[in-house]
Amino acid sequence: MNRSVRALTDSDRGWVETVFRDHWGAEFVVSRGVCHYARALSGFVCIDEHGTRVGVATYRIDNQECELVSLNAFSKNAGIGTQLVEAVRQAARSSGCTRFWLITTNDNLDAIRFYQRRGFAMVAVHANALEISRRLKPSIPEIGQFGIPLRDEVEFEMRL
Repeated sequence: MNRSVRALTDSDRGWVETVFRDHWGAEFVVSRGVCHYARALSGFVCIDEHGTRVGVATYRIDNQECELVSLNAFSKNAGIGTQLVEAVRQAARSSGCTRFWLITTNDNLDAIRFYQRRGFAMVAVHANALEISRRLKPSIPEIGQFGIPLRDEVEFEMRL
């Protein structure tokens, strides 16, 4: 499969908002008590050989840290997520970042496995953090994947 990754452009912004709404339930996501709006984030899009968008990653850089805010690959186990994570990691390095990090939820077992296999270390579990997140985004469900109560944020990092 021939795929390419490119930086998000202004013409992608509406599409990214749609991805956020469809996959995250709103035009923003919450991590560590902060709302991150799709339109305000930098990112990369993965395009297949037909010109179809098959994945997107968004991120934000603050000082020397890069947070991977969202990652969506529309086909599992196809390498799309890996390509996007690598693109963000390279952007973080180019910007002088020394830390590349992300938050996922305690129920997201696929993500927990994915990030560890790509060299991220689990550095913290923020117990009951979703109580705060639900104040900002009430649509976050109480029960997550696999029937797991959705309570905690799990923090991963990679030193650059």
